[in-house]
Amino acid sequence: MPEWTVKPGPDDTSTLPPPSQSAPERLRHDRQQDPKRHTWIWILALIVIALAAIIIYRQHQAAEEAKKTKEKEENKPISVTVAKAGKGQMGVYVEALGTVTPVYTVTVTGRVQGQIMEVNYKEGQMVRKGDPLLEIDPRPYEAALTQAEGQLAHDTAALNEAKIDLDRYRAALAKNAVAQQQVYDQEQTVQQLQGTVQNDQGAVDNAKVNLVYCHITSPIDGRVGLRLVDPGNIVQANSTTALLVITQLQPITVIFSVAEDFLGEIQQQVSHGQKLRVDALDRSNEETITTGSLLTLDNQVDTTTGTVKLKAEFDNKNNVLFPNQFVNAKLLVKTDQNVTLIPTQAIQRNSQQAFVYLVQNGTASVKNITTGPTDNNDTEVQGINPGDEVATNGFDKLQDGVKVQIRTGRKNQNGQQQSSSTSSEDQAP
Repeated sequence: MPEWTVKPGPDDTSTLPPPSQSAPERLRHDRQQDPKRHTWIWILALIVIALAAIIIYRQHQAAEEAKKTKEKEENKPISVTVAKAGKGQMGVYVEALGTVTPVYTVTVTGRVQGQIMEVNYKEGQMVRKGDPLLEIDPRPYEAALTQAEGQLAHDTAALNEAKIDLDRYRAALAKNAVAQQQVYDQEQTVQQLQGTVQNDQGAVDNAKVNLVYCHITSPIDGRVGLRLVDPGNIVQANSTTALLVITQLQPITVIFSVAEDFLGEIQQQVSHGQKLRVDALDRSNEETITTGSLLTLDNQVDTTTGTVKLKAEFDNKNNVLFPNQFVNAKLLVKTDQNVTLIPTQAIQRNSQQAFVYLVQNGTASVKNITTGPTDNNDTEVQGINPGDEVATNGFDKLQDGVKVQIRTGRKNQNGQQQSSSTSSEDQAP
């Protein structure tokens, strides 16, 4: 057969190695044939290495800058406000939950039977003693009074006639015209008629009282509650059903209980004639409603609770206290004089005790204190001296020995408060 031989054409640039060549020879042949490809591989590798080095350098530089910024922030003074410890007086209070209790509460009931003709009050009206409240039909009692008065007049006339006869018998006895026994009998007749007249007089007085009971008036000054009966209803005598309720509001009292531990100190003040002040505060224990004075103490301690009841009296001129209202009572037991006072917000506490951050020469230091009574925004303390400056904010960053700046306030041209920072190191002498 004929043999065919393929010859490379003029445009064919590929030169294939003979099939008989080995693998190393073919690789050497490829390198000789494509040297530019290996050059680009090395260039790309160098670029990747350079980029990695740049990234690592920048990360290291950012970490160094963050470290320097952190160190700078840590060394920067903390801006705080301070308050000076003062010297003054502090009241020692005993606080308790109290109930407003009226001095007098009157439940009006009917004392005679009859129909209600008029209701002369409005619900919730303030009434004075003697003001008319209810009118019960008086006609039956007027008739009973007339009948009693008639019987009294009849028996009074009989008594007068018996007295005339007695005088005549005595005169006759002096002349021995009648027997002594007849005079004695007439005297007894006069006494009997005197008793009858007294009985009639009692009946008249009773009829007058019943007539008065028909006109129900207010027995005290106070406030009328809701209306319980209407005109036309029949009232039963001596019934337990209330016609209306009147409660005295001025003055009014508050009853509260305190622990028996305070009893000796309270009794000592009361025995010396001291009028102990009592403040009545609202339910949130923030706003003072009114102020009164301690009236009296109960005569025994409640053994189940270990407390004793106290009663305080309030003028209640503005009717700010309402019967059965719950209030917070604060009893001023005594007043401490010349004690050290600081704002309550400056006091911090840990698991052991209370402390403050004392600011001196631009540095804050922890100072342990002993707290006492608190009144409004101030607290009595021991452990620091009047005039010492204590921090009142910034407690989340404050530590013992850190540098601080004192924030002060100044007013601008418009009179508004403007805050600024003044380094305590600059203020230190």
